[in-house]
Amino acid sequence: MIQSIRRKTPTVKIGNILLGSSHPIVIQSMTNTPTADVDKTLSQVFELIESGSQLVRLTVNDDDSAKAIPEIVKSLRKKGIETPIIGDFHFNGHILLNQYPQCAESLDKYRINPGNIGKGQTHDNNFENFIKVAIKHNKPVRIGVNWGSLDQELLAELMSQSSERTEADNKNVIIEAMIKSALQSAQYAEKIGLRKDQIVLSVKMSLLQDMVNVYSRLAKECDYALHLGLTEAGGDIEGLISSSAALAILLHQGIGDTIRISLTPEPGAKRSLEVEACKTLLQSMGLQHFRPSVISCPGCGRTDTNLYQELAKDIKNHINKNLPVWKQNFPGVETLTIAVMGCVVNGPGESKHADIGISLPGKREEQSAPVFANGKIFSILKGNNIKDGFIAILEEYISKKFSSN
Repeated sequence: MIQSIRRKTPTVKIGNILLGSSHPIVIQSMTNTPTADVDKTLSQVFELIESGSQLVRLTVNDDDSAKAIPEIVKSLRKKGIETPIIGDFHFNGHILLNQYPQCAESLDKYRINPGNIGKGQTHDNNFENFIKVAIKHNKPVRIGVNWGSLDQELLAELMSQSSERTEADNKNVIIEAMIKSALQSAQYAEKIGLRKDQIVLSVKMSLLQDMVNVYSRLAKECDYALHLGLTEAGGDIEGLISSSAALAILLHQGIGDTIRISLTPEPGAKRSLEVEACKTLLQSMGLQHFRPSVISCPGCGRTDTNLYQELAKDIKNHINKNLPVWKQNFPGVETLTIAVMGCVVNGPGESKHADIGISLPGKREEQSAPVFANGKIFSILKGNNIKDGFIAILEEYISKKFSSN
Protein backbone atom coordinates (compact mmCIF):
# COMPACT_ATOMS: atom_id res chain seq x y z
CA MET A 1 0.00 0.00 0.00
CA ILE A 2 1.25 3.50 -0.84
CA GLN A 3 1.49 5.45 2.41
CA SER A 4 0.54 9.10 2.66
CA ILE A 5 2.99 11.38 4.44
CA ARG A 6 1.99 11.86 8.06
CA ARG A 7 0.59 15.25 8.93
CA LYS A 8 3.28 17.07 10.92
CA THR A 9 2.68 17.56 14.65
CA PRO A 10 4.73 18.29 17.76
CA THR A 11 5.88 15.31 19.82
CA VAL A 12 3.84 14.83 22.99
CA LYS A 13 5.59 12.93 25.80
CA ILE A 14 3.15 10.78 27.78
CA GLY A 15 5.10 8.91 30.44
CA ASN A 16 7.50 6.71 28.46
CA ILE A 17 5.52 7.02 25.20
CA LEU A 18 6.25 9.57 22.47
CA LEU A 19 3.19 10.51 20.44
CA GLY A 20 3.12 12.52 17.22
CA SER A 21 4.01 12.45 13.55
CA SER A 22 7.66 11.50 14.14
CA HIS A 23 6.59 8.32 15.93
CA PRO A 24 4.48 5.22 15.17
CA ILE A 25 0.72 5.38 15.70
CA VAL A 26 0.00 4.70 19.39
CA ILE A 27 -2.73 2.20 20.37
CA GLN A 28 -4.85 2.91 23.41
CA SER A 29 -7.90 1.57 25.18
CA MET A 30 -9.99 2.27 28.28
CA THR A 31 -11.12 0.16 31.22
CA ASN A 32 -14.83 -0.24 31.93
CA THR A 33 -14.48 -1.41 35.52
CA PRO A 34 -15.33 0.85 38.50
CA THR A 35 -11.94 2.47 39.08
CA ALA A 36 -12.48 2.39 42.85
CA ASP A 37 -12.47 -1.42 42.60
CA VAL A 38 -8.69 -1.65 42.49
CA ASP A 39 -8.44 -5.40 41.94
CA LYS A 40 -10.92 -5.53 39.07
CA THR A 41 -9.41 -2.46 37.45
CA LEU A 42 -5.86 -3.75 37.73
CA SER A 43 -6.92 -7.07 36.23
CA GLN A 44 -8.36 -5.32 33.20
CA VAL A 45 -5.39 -2.96 32.91
CA PHE A 46 -3.08 -6.01 32.83
CA GLU A 47 -5.27 -7.58 30.14
CA LEU A 48 -5.15 -4.46 27.96
CA ILE A 49 -1.40 -3.99 28.37
CA GLU A 50 -0.67 -7.66 27.66
CA SER A 51 -2.70 -7.45 24.45
CA GLY A 52 -0.68 -4.43 23.30
CA SER A 53 -2.38 -1.27 24.56
CA GLN A 54 0.36 1.37 24.85
CA LEU A 55 -1.82 3.82 26.79
CA VAL A 56 -4.63 2.87 29.18
CA ARG A 57 -7.35 5.31 30.26
CA LEU A 58 -9.31 5.05 33.52
CA THR A 59 -12.47 6.82 34.61
CA VAL A 60 -11.91 9.33 37.43
CA ASN A 61 -15.36 10.57 38.39
CA ASP A 62 -15.55 10.68 42.17
CA ASP A 63 -13.55 10.73 45.40
CA ASP A 64 -13.13 6.96 45.60
CA SER A 65 -11.82 6.63 42.04
CA ALA A 66 -9.40 9.54 42.57
CA LYS A 67 -8.12 7.87 45.76
CA ALA A 68 -7.68 4.55 43.90
CA ILE A 69 -5.50 5.96 41.11
CA PRO A 70 -2.22 6.21 43.10
CA GLU A 71 -2.67 2.64 44.39
CA ILE A 72 -3.33 1.32 40.87
CA VAL A 73 -0.34 3.11 39.36
CA LYS A 74 1.93 2.10 42.24
CA SER A 75 0.97 -1.57 41.77
CA LEU A 76 1.82 -1.37 38.07
CA ARG A 77 5.18 0.30 38.64
CA LYS A 78 6.11 -2.24 41.35
CA LYS A 79 5.70 -4.95 38.71
CA GLY A 80 7.96 -3.01 36.34
CA ILE A 81 5.06 -1.99 34.08
CA GLU A 82 5.64 1.53 32.80
CA THR A 83 2.58 1.82 30.52
CA PRO A 84 1.18 5.36 30.89
CA ILE A 85 -2.13 5.68 32.74
CA ILE A 86 -4.57 8.41 31.68
CA GLY A 87 -7.30 9.94 33.81
CA ASP A 88 -10.65 10.49 32.10
CA PHE A 89 -12.42 13.48 33.68
CA HIS A 90 -15.88 14.95 33.11
CA PHE A 91 -17.77 17.64 35.05
CA ASN A 92 -15.57 17.69 38.17
CA GLY A 93 -11.99 17.08 37.05
CA HIS A 94 -10.85 20.50 38.25
CA ILE A 95 -12.13 19.64 41.73
CA LEU A 96 -10.76 16.11 41.97
CA LEU A 97 -7.29 16.98 40.68
CA ASN A 98 -6.96 19.79 43.21
CA GLN A 99 -8.38 17.78 46.11
CA TYR A 100 -6.25 14.71 45.38
CA PRO A 101 -2.74 15.81 44.39
CA GLN A 102 -1.45 12.23 44.55
CA CYS A 103 -3.96 11.32 41.84
CA ALA A 104 -2.82 14.30 39.76
CA GLU A 105 0.82 13.31 40.14
CA SER A 106 0.30 9.57 39.53
CA LEU A 107 -1.49 9.99 36.20
CA ASP A 108 0.59 10.41 33.04
CA LYS A 109 -2.03 12.41 31.15
CA TYR A 110 -5.44 13.97 31.72
CA ARG A 111 -8.48 14.02 29.47
CA ILE A 112 -10.97 16.89 29.66
CA ASN A 113 -14.20 17.44 27.70
CA PRO A 114 -14.78 21.21 27.31
CA GLY A 115 -18.51 20.64 26.87
CA ASN A 116 -18.87 19.19 30.38
CA ILE A 117 -17.27 21.73 32.70
CA GLY A 118 -19.90 24.45 33.07
CA LYS A 119 -21.09 27.51 31.19
CA GLY A 120 -19.84 31.03 30.66
CA GLN A 121 -17.38 32.28 33.29
CA THR A 122 -17.83 29.07 35.29
CA HIS A 123 -16.62 27.10 32.25
CA ASP A 124 -13.56 29.30 31.88
CA ASN A 125 -12.70 29.17 35.58
CA ASN A 126 -13.07 25.39 35.77
CA PHE A 127 -11.05 24.88 32.59
CA GLU A 128 -8.32 27.20 33.86
CA ASN A 129 -8.11 25.38 37.19
CA PHE A 130 -7.85 22.04 35.38
CA ILE A 131 -5.09 23.24 33.06
CA LYS A 132 -3.16 24.83 35.93
CA VAL A 133 -3.01 21.45 37.67
CA ALA A 134 -1.63 19.92 34.47
CA ILE A 135 1.00 22.67 34.27
CA LYS A 136 1.92 22.25 37.95
CA HIS A 137 2.47 18.51 37.54
CA ASN A 138 3.91 18.82 34.00
CA LYS A 139 1.25 16.54 32.47
CA PRO A 140 -0.10 16.54 28.89
CA VAL A 141 -3.84 16.96 28.31
CA ARG A 142 -6.25 15.61 25.71
CA ILE A 143 -8.97 18.08 24.96
CA GLY A 144 -11.69 15.70 23.81
CA VAL A 145 -14.76 17.19 22.15
CA ASN A 146 -17.73 14.82 21.68
CA TRP A 147 -20.76 15.74 19.65
CA GLY A 148 -23.00 14.16 22.29
CA SER A 149 -21.72 16.61 24.91
CA LEU A 150 -20.86 19.63 22.79
CA ASP A 151 -20.61 23.12 24.32
CA GLN A 152 -24.26 24.17 23.97
CA GLU A 153 -23.55 27.88 24.27
CA LEU A 154 -21.09 27.78 21.39
CA LEU A 155 -23.47 25.64 19.33
CA ALA A 156 -26.40 28.00 19.98
CA GLU A 157 -24.27 30.98 19.00
CA LEU A 158 -23.35 29.41 15.66
CA MET A 159 -26.90 28.18 15.03
CA SER A 160 -28.29 31.68 15.62
CA GLN A 161 -26.23 33.11 12.78
CA SER A 162 -28.64 31.64 10.22
CA SER A 163 -32.34 30.94 10.75
CA GLU A 164 -33.02 28.99 7.55
CA ARG A 165 -30.97 25.81 7.25
CA THR A 166 -31.30 22.36 5.80
CA GLU A 167 -30.43 19.23 7.79
CA ALA A 168 -27.04 19.20 6.03
CA ASP A 169 -26.51 22.82 7.07
CA ASN A 170 -27.24 21.90 10.69
CA LYS A 171 -24.70 19.09 10.56
CA ASN A 172 -22.09 21.47 9.17
CA VAL A 173 -22.78 23.90 12.01
CA ILE A 174 -22.27 21.08 14.53
CA ILE A 175 -18.98 20.16 12.88
CA GLU A 176 -17.91 23.81 12.87
CA ALA A 177 -18.81 24.07 16.57
CA MET A 178 -16.78 20.98 17.42
CA ILE A 179 -13.71 22.28 15.61
CA LYS A 180 -14.09 25.71 17.17
CA SER A 181 -14.53 24.21 20.65
CA ALA A 182 -11.36 22.12 20.29
CA LEU A 183 -9.23 24.93 18.87
CA GLN A 184 -10.46 27.64 21.22
CA SER A 185 -9.87 25.33 24.19
CA ALA A 186 -6.37 24.44 23.00
CA GLN A 187 -5.50 28.09 22.41
CA TYR A 188 -6.84 29.02 25.85
CA ALA A 189 -4.79 26.21 27.42
CA GLU A 190 -1.67 27.60 25.73
CA LYS A 191 -2.53 31.10 26.94
CA ILE A 192 -2.75 29.75 30.51
CA GLY A 193 0.69 28.19 30.06
CA LEU A 194 0.31 24.63 28.73
CA ARG A 195 2.78 24.00 25.92
CA LYS A 196 1.64 22.98 22.45
CA ASP A 197 3.64 19.76 22.80
CA GLN A 198 1.47 18.89 25.83
CA ILE A 199 -1.84 19.07 23.95
CA VAL A 200 -3.72 16.33 22.08
CA LEU A 201 -7.07 17.02 20.42
CA SER A 202 -10.00 14.80 19.52
CA VAL A 203 -13.38 15.55 17.89
CA LYS A 204 -15.39 12.35 18.11
CA MET A 205 -18.67 11.69 16.31
CA SER A 206 -20.69 8.49 15.96
CA LEU A 207 -21.28 8.37 12.18
CA LEU A 208 -18.44 7.43 9.88
CA GLN A 209 -18.91 10.20 7.31
CA ASP A 210 -19.22 12.88 9.99
CA MET A 211 -16.17 11.67 11.87
CA VAL A 212 -14.01 11.66 8.73
CA ASN A 213 -15.32 15.11 7.80
CA VAL A 214 -14.65 16.74 11.17
CA TYR A 215 -11.14 15.30 11.56
CA SER A 216 -10.18 16.15 7.98
CA ARG A 217 -11.22 19.76 8.53
CA LEU A 218 -9.57 20.00 11.95
CA ALA A 219 -6.31 18.57 10.55
CA LYS A 220 -6.15 21.39 8.02
CA GLU A 221 -6.63 24.09 10.65
CA CYS A 222 -3.99 23.11 13.21
CA ASP A 223 -0.91 21.02 13.84
CA TYR A 224 -1.84 19.65 17.26
CA ALA A 225 -1.42 15.89 17.74
CA LEU A 226 -4.73 14.10 17.13
CA HIS A 227 -6.44 11.20 18.90
CA LEU A 228 -8.73 9.34 16.45
CA GLY A 229 -11.86 7.47 17.38
CA LEU A 230 -15.44 6.86 16.37
CA THR A 231 -17.54 7.31 19.49
CA GLU A 232 -20.56 5.13 20.24
CA ALA A 233 -19.66 2.91 17.28
CA GLY A 234 -21.60 -0.04 18.67
CA GLY A 235 -20.43 -3.57 19.27
CA ASP A 236 -19.58 -6.80 17.52
CA ILE A 237 -19.06 -6.68 13.74
CA GLU A 238 -20.89 -3.36 13.32
CA GLY A 239 -18.58 -1.52 15.70
CA LEU A 240 -15.47 -3.19 14.31
CA ILE A 241 -16.24 -2.39 10.68
CA SER A 242 -17.50 1.17 11.12
CA SER A 243 -14.58 2.13 13.38
CA SER A 244 -11.99 0.44 11.18
CA ALA A 245 -13.35 2.04 8.02
CA ALA A 246 -13.38 5.53 9.53
CA LEU A 247 -9.90 5.23 11.00
CA ALA A 248 -8.48 3.69 7.82
CA ILE A 249 -9.64 6.63 5.69
CA LEU A 250 -7.99 9.16 7.98
CA LEU A 251 -4.82 7.16 8.60
CA HIS A 252 -4.35 6.70 4.87
CA GLN A 253 -4.50 10.48 4.54
CA GLY A 254 -1.70 10.78 7.12
CA ILE A 255 -4.07 12.05 9.82
CA GLY A 256 -3.92 10.69 13.37
CA ASP A 257 -1.28 9.98 16.01
CA THR A 258 -3.10 7.68 18.45
CA ILE A 259 -6.18 5.51 17.91
CA ARG A 260 -8.84 3.73 19.88
CA ILE A 261 -11.50 1.41 18.49
CA SER A 262 -14.37 1.80 20.97
CA LEU A 263 -16.64 -1.23 21.15
CA THR A 264 -19.77 -1.98 23.14
CA PRO A 265 -18.63 -5.14 24.95
CA GLU A 266 -20.54 -8.38 24.76
CA PRO A 267 -21.33 -9.83 28.22
CA GLY A 268 -18.23 -11.61 29.43
CA ALA A 269 -16.16 -10.59 26.39
CA LYS A 270 -12.57 -9.49 26.80
CA ARG A 271 -11.96 -5.75 26.72
CA SER A 272 -8.74 -6.45 24.82
CA LEU A 273 -10.74 -7.03 21.62
CA GLU A 274 -10.45 -3.25 21.12
CA VAL A 275 -6.66 -3.53 21.16
CA GLU A 276 -6.55 -6.55 18.86
CA ALA A 277 -8.76 -4.65 16.40
CA CYS A 278 -6.36 -1.68 16.42
CA LYS A 279 -3.37 -3.93 15.82
CA THR A 280 -5.11 -5.74 12.97
CA LEU A 281 -6.07 -2.43 11.36
CA LEU A 282 -2.57 -0.96 11.53
CA GLN A 283 -1.02 -4.17 10.22
CA SER A 284 -3.51 -4.49 7.37
CA MET A 285 -2.56 -0.95 6.29
CA GLY A 286 1.16 -1.72 6.46
CA LEU A 287 1.69 0.94 9.14
CA GLN A 288 3.00 -1.44 11.81
CA HIS A 289 3.59 -5.16 12.23
CA PHE A 290 2.66 -7.15 15.32
CA ARG A 291 2.57 -10.77 14.15
CA PRO A 292 3.08 -12.81 10.97
CA SER A 293 0.23 -12.41 8.49
CA VAL A 294 -1.67 -15.46 7.30
CA ILE A 295 -3.19 -15.05 3.83
CA SER A 296 -5.86 -17.66 3.23
CA CYS A 297 -8.48 -18.04 0.54
CA PRO A 298 -12.24 -17.70 1.22
CA GLY A 299 -13.04 -20.96 -0.50
CA CYS A 300 -15.39 -21.77 -3.36
CA GLY A 301 -16.86 -24.81 -5.08
CA ARG A 302 -13.37 -25.88 -6.16
CA THR A 303 -11.91 -26.17 -2.67
CA ASP A 304 -11.77 -29.03 -0.25
CA THR A 305 -13.86 -27.34 2.44
CA ASN A 306 -11.93 -28.92 5.33
CA LEU A 307 -8.26 -29.15 4.44
CA TYR A 308 -7.40 -25.49 3.74
CA GLN A 309 -9.64 -24.22 6.56
CA GLU A 310 -8.08 -26.54 9.10
CA LEU A 311 -4.53 -25.78 7.99
CA ALA A 312 -5.10 -22.01 8.08
CA LYS A 313 -6.47 -22.36 11.62
CA ASP A 314 -3.59 -24.64 12.65
CA ILE A 315 -1.03 -22.15 11.35
CA LYS A 316 -2.65 -19.28 13.26
CA ASN A 317 -2.68 -21.39 16.43
CA HIS A 318 0.97 -22.27 15.85
CA ILE A 319 1.80 -18.57 15.55
CA ASN A 320 -0.10 -17.75 18.76
CA LYS A 321 1.76 -20.44 20.64
CA ASN A 322 5.24 -19.61 19.38
CA LEU A 323 5.19 -15.85 18.76
CA PRO A 324 6.67 -14.78 22.14
CA VAL A 325 9.70 -17.05 21.59
CA TRP A 326 9.96 -16.11 17.92
CA LYS A 327 10.05 -12.41 18.78
CA GLN A 328 12.93 -13.06 21.18
CA ASN A 329 14.95 -15.28 18.88
CA PHE A 330 14.01 -14.01 15.43
CA PRO A 331 13.77 -10.19 15.25
CA GLY A 332 11.49 -9.03 12.43
CA VAL A 333 9.40 -12.21 12.34
CA GLU A 334 6.30 -9.98 12.68
CA THR A 335 6.73 -8.98 9.02
CA LEU A 336 6.46 -12.57 7.75
CA THR A 337 3.64 -13.39 5.31
CA ILE A 338 2.31 -16.96 5.06
CA ALA A 339 -0.16 -18.08 2.39
CA VAL A 340 -2.51 -21.04 2.89
CA MET A 341 -4.46 -21.51 -0.32
CA GLY A 342 -7.17 -24.00 -1.27
CA CYS A 343 -6.86 -24.78 -4.99
CA VAL A 344 -4.88 -24.25 -8.17
CA VAL A 345 -6.72 -21.11 -9.33
CA ASN A 346 -4.96 -18.57 -7.09
CA GLY A 347 -2.98 -20.92 -4.87
CA PRO A 348 0.41 -20.94 -6.62
CA GLY A 349 0.30 -17.22 -7.40
CA GLU A 350 -0.61 -16.13 -3.87
CA SER A 351 1.95 -18.53 -2.43
CA LYS A 352 4.67 -17.05 -4.63
CA HIS A 353 3.80 -13.51 -3.52
CA ALA A 354 4.00 -14.47 0.19
CA ASP A 355 7.30 -15.13 1.95
CA ILE A 356 6.26 -18.75 2.29
CA GLY A 357 3.06 -20.44 1.16
CA ILE A 358 1.32 -23.69 0.39
CA SER A 359 -1.18 -24.40 -2.36
CA LEU A 360 -3.47 -27.20 -1.26
CA PRO A 361 -5.24 -29.41 -3.78
CA GLY A 362 -8.82 -28.56 -4.62
CA LYS A 363 -11.50 -31.00 -5.66
CA ARG A 364 -10.48 -33.27 -8.52
CA GLU A 365 -6.91 -31.91 -8.40
CA GLU A 366 -3.85 -34.08 -7.99
CA GLN A 367 -3.42 -34.74 -4.26
CA SER A 368 -0.17 -32.88 -3.81
CA ALA A 369 0.61 -29.51 -2.20
CA PRO A 370 3.48 -27.43 -3.55
CA VAL A 371 5.24 -25.21 -1.01
CA PHE A 372 6.77 -21.95 -2.21
CA ALA A 373 9.46 -19.93 -0.44
CA ASN A 374 10.69 -16.53 -1.63
CA GLY A 375 8.69 -16.88 -4.84
CA LYS A 376 10.13 -20.26 -5.85
CA ILE A 377 8.91 -23.80 -5.38
CA PHE A 378 10.60 -25.30 -2.35
CA SER A 379 8.94 -28.67 -1.84
CA ILE A 380 5.91 -30.76 -2.70
CA LEU A 381 4.01 -32.35 0.16
CA LYS A 382 1.75 -35.39 -0.22
CA GLY A 383 -0.16 -37.84 1.93
CA ASN A 384 -1.68 -37.42 5.37
CA ASN A 385 1.07 -35.35 6.98
CA ILE A 386 0.80 -32.15 4.96
CA LYS A 387 0.14 -30.07 8.07
CA ASP A 388 3.14 -31.36 10.02
CA GLY A 389 5.32 -31.15 6.94
CA PHE A 390 4.41 -27.54 6.26
CA ILE A 391 4.88 -26.49 9.89
CA ALA A 392 8.35 -28.09 9.90
CA ILE A 393 9.24 -26.20 6.71
CA LEU A 394 7.84 -22.99 8.20
CA GLU A 395 9.96 -23.34 11.35
CA GLU A 396 13.10 -23.95 9.30
CA TYR A 397 12.31 -20.98 7.05
CA ILE A 398 11.83 -18.64 10.03
CA SER A 399 15.07 -19.75 11.71
CA LYS A 400 17.07 -19.05 8.54
CA LYS A 401 15.34 -15.83 7.40
CA PHE A 402 15.19 -14.07 10.76
CA SER A 403 18.19 -15.48 12.58
CA SER A 404 20.17 -12.72 14.33
CA ASN A 405 23.41 -14.70 14.06
